[in-house]
Amino acid sequence: MELSGVGVWSAPLRYGDPAEIAEAAAELEELGFSALWFPDVGGPIFEAADRLLAATRETVVATGILNLWQHTTEETAAGYAGMTAAHGDRFLLGIGVSHAPLIDTEEPGRYRRPLSAMKTFLDDLDRSQPPVPADRRVLAALGPKMQALAVERTRGVHSYLTTPEQTRLTREALGDGADILAEQTVILCSDADEAHAIGGEWLRGYLSLPNYANNVQRLGYSPEDVAQVSDRVFDEIIAWGDEEAIERRVDEHVAAGADHVCLQVLTADGTSVPRDQWRRLAGIAQ
Repeated sequence: MELSGVGVWSAPLRYGDPAEIAEAAAELEELGFSALWFPDVGGPIFEAADRLLAATRETVVATGILNLWQHTTEETAAGYAGMTAAHGDRFLLGIGVSHAPLIDTEEPGRYRRPLSAMKTFLDDLDRSQPPVPADRRVLAALGPKMQALAVERTRGVHSYLTTPEQTRLTREALGDGADILAEQTVILCSDADEAHAIGGEWLRGYLSLPNYANNVQRLGYSPEDVAQVSDRVFDEIIAWGDEEAIERRVDEHVAAGADHVCLQVLTADGTSVPRDQWRRLAGIAQ
């Protein structure tokens, strides 16, 4: 599996109308996007992967990410085996530990020792029959310990809500042998006020989670920058403007060491499938 170029990261590809999802996935492949990524908040994740794989011929389909607290290793290994048997070597398993405020809402105290939990999850995947190959899985990894584990046990890192500077630092940490598959949030719009109206609350919600807030502060931003979602933080995390502005940000990630960049398009209507915006961005993928 070679994963390069530009892909799409999209919640509507997981939770939208199944018929529209299949049609959109086929079009995204024709437009030249190399991978389709979708999130996980529990539920039938492999049904979502199967729908995207069935609608495409060559495009990689990836979980961004499978939440290890919400799926057993038996289910995960069987799901991976089923996807590859039905669709060939096109399914990439992204795995992550999510966030304590989300996991503990369902079961207080469940989120503990996330690094150890990830190691156990990977151990169990290795022992599964058949196992999930290390080079067909990546980890959501922002901090140095999880990044080190990603290098040791997977093909690399799927980074989310990050900046080109984060990509540069991740490449320094990983060295040359591991993949960096970076998500980049984008808004196609004409000015800053419009961009903030679309993405401000969305970003504020993510930065209320300690994992993301701590990571942004590691990049040199103050706690006040993070809490208030300053213009500087907003502009570094979300690329907004026209197609050329988005392409410049993609190029910055690649120059910083990313092997693949997947674009998450935000719109004023956050639940619809943004097919018009994907069409506008197709030139970046080709």
